[in-house]
Amino acid sequence: MLESPGRIEHREPAIARQHATPKPIDAHEPWMRGLHADTGYLLYRLGLRSGQLFNACLQESGLRLRHYAVLRFLATSEGALQRELSTRLGYDPSAIVGLVDDLEKQDFAERRPSPDDRRSRIVALTEKGRAFLRDTDEAGQRVTNELLGPLDPAERDALHALLLRIAEDGLN
Repeated sequence: MLESPGRIEHREPAIARQHATPKPIDAHEPWMRGLHADTGYLLYRLGLRSGQLFNACLQESGLRLRHYAVLRFLATSEGALQRELSTRLGYDPSAIVGLVDDLEKQDFAERRPSPDDRRSRIVALTEKGRAFLRDTDEAGQRVTNELLGPLDPAERDALHALLLRIAEDGLN
Protein backbone atom coordinates (compact mmCIF):
# COMPACT_ATOMS: atom_id res chain seq x y z
CA MET A 1 0.00 0.00 0.00
CA LEU A 2 1.43 3.38 -1.02
CA GLU A 3 0.36 6.53 0.74
CA SER A 4 0.44 9.96 -0.79
CA PRO A 5 -1.12 13.15 0.58
CA GLY A 6 -4.88 12.68 0.56
CA ARG A 7 -5.06 9.25 -1.08
CA ILE A 8 -4.15 5.63 -0.46
CA GLU A 9 -3.21 3.44 -3.40
CA HIS A 10 -3.41 -0.37 -3.14
CA ARG A 11 -0.88 -2.37 -5.12
CA GLU A 12 -0.59 -6.09 -5.62
CA PRO A 13 2.60 -7.58 -4.15
CA ALA A 14 5.30 -8.16 -6.76
CA ILE A 15 5.13 -11.92 -6.23
CA ALA A 16 1.41 -11.99 -7.05
CA ARG A 17 2.02 -10.04 -10.29
CA GLN A 18 4.45 -12.64 -11.60
CA HIS A 19 3.26 -15.33 -13.97
CA ALA A 20 2.15 -18.57 -12.36
CA THR A 21 4.40 -20.66 -14.62
CA PRO A 22 8.03 -19.52 -14.69
CA LYS A 23 9.93 -19.77 -17.94
CA PRO A 24 12.29 -22.74 -18.14
CA ILE A 25 15.88 -21.85 -17.35
CA ASP A 26 18.09 -21.59 -20.41
CA ALA A 27 21.34 -23.36 -19.53
CA HIS A 28 23.14 -21.22 -22.12
CA GLU A 29 22.38 -17.89 -20.44
CA PRO A 30 25.59 -16.26 -19.17
CA TRP A 31 24.59 -16.39 -15.50
CA MET A 32 23.81 -20.12 -15.79
CA ARG A 33 27.09 -20.85 -17.56
CA GLY A 34 28.88 -19.11 -14.71
CA LEU A 35 27.09 -21.18 -12.08
CA HIS A 36 27.59 -24.41 -14.00
CA ALA A 37 31.31 -23.66 -14.19
CA ASP A 38 31.38 -23.73 -10.37
CA THR A 39 31.82 -27.36 -9.26
CA GLY A 40 30.86 -26.53 -5.67
CA TYR A 41 27.58 -25.04 -6.81
CA LEU A 42 26.83 -28.09 -8.98
CA LEU A 43 27.51 -30.42 -6.04
CA TYR A 44 25.25 -28.28 -3.86
CA ARG A 45 22.40 -28.35 -6.42
CA LEU A 46 22.75 -32.10 -7.00
CA GLY A 47 22.76 -32.66 -3.24
CA LEU A 48 19.55 -30.67 -2.93
CA ARG A 49 17.96 -32.59 -5.78
CA SER A 50 19.06 -35.92 -4.34
CA GLY A 51 17.62 -34.97 -0.95
CA GLN A 52 14.32 -33.87 -2.51
CA LEU A 53 13.96 -37.12 -4.44
CA PHE A 54 14.90 -39.27 -1.46
CA ASN A 55 12.62 -37.35 0.90
CA ALA A 56 9.77 -37.90 -1.57
CA CYS A 57 10.44 -41.65 -1.40
CA LEU A 58 10.44 -41.55 2.41
CA GLN A 59 7.39 -39.28 2.69
CA GLU A 60 4.95 -42.12 3.31
CA SER A 61 6.92 -43.27 6.36
CA GLY A 62 6.99 -39.77 7.87
CA LEU A 63 10.78 -39.83 7.90
CA ARG A 64 13.32 -37.72 6.05
CA LEU A 65 16.82 -38.23 4.71
CA ARG A 66 18.33 -37.15 8.04
CA HIS A 67 16.49 -39.99 9.82
CA TYR A 68 17.65 -42.41 7.14
CA ALA A 69 21.27 -41.32 7.67
CA VAL A 70 20.99 -42.06 11.41
CA LEU A 71 19.50 -45.49 10.68
CA ARG A 72 22.20 -46.27 8.11
CA PHE A 73 24.92 -45.31 10.59
CA LEU A 74 23.33 -47.44 13.32
CA ALA A 75 23.14 -50.39 10.92
CA THR A 76 26.95 -50.43 10.82
CA SER A 77 27.40 -50.56 14.59
CA GLU A 78 26.08 -52.17 17.74
CA GLY A 79 24.86 -48.74 18.78
CA ALA A 80 26.23 -45.26 19.31
CA LEU A 81 26.09 -42.48 21.83
CA GLN A 82 24.04 -39.50 20.66
CA ARG A 83 27.13 -37.28 20.73
CA GLU A 84 28.91 -39.81 18.48
CA LEU A 85 26.00 -39.68 16.01
CA SER A 86 26.25 -35.90 16.04
CA THR A 87 29.99 -35.93 15.37
CA ARG A 88 29.99 -38.68 12.75
CA LEU A 89 26.98 -37.39 10.78
CA GLY A 90 27.81 -33.70 11.18
CA TYR A 91 24.43 -32.86 12.74
CA ASP A 92 23.84 -30.47 15.59
CA PRO A 93 23.48 -32.39 18.90
CA SER A 94 20.01 -30.94 19.49
CA ALA A 95 18.93 -32.19 16.04
CA ILE A 96 20.11 -35.71 16.93
CA VAL A 97 17.85 -35.75 19.99
CA GLY A 98 14.79 -34.97 17.85
CA LEU A 99 15.77 -37.45 15.13
CA VAL A 100 16.26 -40.25 17.66
CA ASP A 101 12.94 -39.33 19.34
CA ASP A 102 11.22 -39.68 15.95
CA LEU A 103 12.91 -43.02 15.28
CA GLU A 104 11.95 -44.32 18.73
CA LYS A 105 8.30 -43.39 18.13
CA GLN A 106 8.35 -45.60 15.03
CA ASP A 107 10.22 -48.35 16.89
CA PHE A 108 13.13 -48.09 14.42
CA ALA A 109 15.67 -47.27 17.13
CA GLU A 110 15.90 -47.46 20.90
CA ARG A 111 17.93 -45.85 23.63
CA ARG A 112 19.73 -48.23 26.00
CA PRO A 113 21.79 -47.48 29.08
CA SER A 114 25.50 -47.25 28.35
CA PRO A 115 27.49 -49.93 30.15
CA ASP A 116 30.34 -47.43 30.64
CA ASP A 117 28.37 -44.42 31.94
CA ARG A 118 24.96 -44.61 33.63
CA ARG A 119 24.15 -41.04 32.54
CA SER A 120 24.67 -41.81 28.85
CA ARG A 121 22.37 -43.63 26.48
CA ILE A 122 23.34 -45.72 23.49
CA VAL A 123 21.09 -45.51 20.45
CA ALA A 124 20.63 -48.86 18.73
CA LEU A 125 18.80 -50.01 15.63
CA THR A 126 15.80 -52.29 16.22
CA GLU A 127 14.74 -55.21 14.01
CA LYS A 128 11.91 -53.00 12.71
CA GLY A 129 14.54 -50.38 11.80
CA ARG A 130 16.59 -53.00 9.95
CA ALA A 131 13.50 -54.09 8.01
CA PHE A 132 12.75 -50.47 7.13
CA LEU A 133 16.26 -50.06 5.74
CA ARG A 134 15.90 -53.20 3.63
CA ASP A 135 12.58 -51.89 2.31
CA THR A 136 14.09 -48.52 1.38
CA ASP A 137 17.10 -49.93 -0.46
CA GLU A 138 15.14 -50.16 -3.72
CA ALA A 139 13.82 -46.59 -3.36
CA GLY A 140 17.36 -45.35 -2.75
CA GLN A 141 18.56 -47.12 -5.86
CA ARG A 142 15.76 -45.54 -7.92
CA VAL A 143 16.80 -42.08 -6.70
CA THR A 144 20.42 -42.78 -7.61
CA ASN A 145 19.42 -44.10 -11.03
CA GLU A 146 17.33 -40.99 -11.71
CA LEU A 147 20.14 -38.64 -10.71
CA LEU A 148 22.85 -40.53 -12.57
CA GLY A 149 20.73 -41.44 -15.59
CA PRO A 150 22.94 -39.57 -18.09
CA LEU A 151 26.05 -41.53 -17.02
CA ASP A 152 27.09 -44.98 -18.22
CA PRO A 153 28.13 -47.59 -15.60
CA ALA A 154 31.85 -46.80 -15.87
CA GLU A 155 31.18 -43.07 -15.39
CA ARG A 156 28.97 -43.84 -12.37
CA ASP A 157 31.75 -45.91 -10.82
CA ALA A 158 34.31 -43.17 -11.48
CA LEU A 159 32.04 -40.48 -10.03
CA HIS A 160 31.41 -42.58 -6.95
CA ALA A 161 35.13 -43.21 -6.43
CA LEU A 162 35.92 -39.51 -6.80
CA LEU A 163 33.14 -38.47 -4.40
CA LEU A 164 34.38 -41.04 -1.87
CA ARG A 165 37.89 -39.57 -2.06
CA ILE A 166 36.55 -36.07 -1.50
CA ALA A 167 34.25 -37.20 1.32
CA GLU A 168 36.97 -39.16 3.10
CA ASP A 169 39.33 -36.20 2.97
CA GLY A 170 36.89 -33.35 3.46
CA LEU A 171 34.32 -34.74 5.90
CA ASN A 172 36.61 -36.29 8.49
